[in-house]
Amino acid sequence: MTVRTDEEHDVRRGEAQSGGWQVVAGQECRDLWIGGRGPLLLLTFSVLLSAMTYLAATNRAMNFLEQREAVNLTLQVALSVGVLLTLLVSADAISGERERGTLEALLLTPVGRRAIAVGKLAAAMTLWLACLVVALPYLWVLGRGVAVAGSAALLALCVGTLVAAGLGSLGLLISACTNSNKTSLAISLLVLLIFFAPTQIPALPKTGIGDLLTRVNPIGSALHYITQVLVGHRSWTDNLSYLAAPGVLTAATLAVLIVAGPTIIKLTAGASSS
Repeated sequence: MTVRTDEEHDVRRGEAQSGGWQVVAGQECRDLWIGGRGPLLLLTFSVLLSAMTYLAATNRAMNFLEQREAVNLTLQVALSVGVLLTLLVSADAISGERERGTLEALLLTPVGRRAIAVGKLAAAMTLWLACLVVALPYLWVLGRGVAVAGSAALLALCVGTLVAAGLGSLGLLISACTNSNKTSLAISLLVLLIFFAPTQIPALPKTGIGDLLTRVNPIGSALHYITQVLVGHRSWTDNLSYLAAPGVLTAATLAVLIVAGPTIIKLTAGASSS
């Protein structure tokens, strides 16, 4: 009979915790897609995109839209709503479990708290990926005549996933730092509104200060980059600096989530863990 040393136990425990995020992600995905809100949210998303695509393709009042602009508009709506849904799911991830009284059972498992954070973020990201899959046929229908559907799909995958990861991580941080689920959702929606409000001013990037505000806004800069590629006929490398803000947001929030995960994921926000 082999006697394991404390060092071997620590190694095995570390291996179990490093793969624990997959277990957490699997359970969260089952909760989201089998018995949760995932199918309903995705159905709502598809109905909204169907209405947008129909209007962009057939409504006389929108016939002034050039085909590339119609694809760009649909992609921006898909990205905006998909990111919103991802943020809502991640904002409920920790504070929701606190209110439902299920967080204690999760913390008692041998899975590390960093793994819990990563697993919950991965599950929230599946909602964005599902939204992306739903959006692809609509982008193909609108863009097939000008051979822009492929570019739109790649932009949605690359830029959309970058923004969704950043906002999802931010929502998870807010959720971990608040005791009330309503507070977490309210703060997350407020942050999203602050990011989205400047994007409704079309002339904003055309001024010096406006361009600066666009560049520091992770959502505004991402949408502007997409517009420049799809409508402005720019190459993908011409305006890569506009992706700096979403890239910094994603890197910063992920770093904080991983480093501070053991500290902020606990039974009561702001209290010392036992």
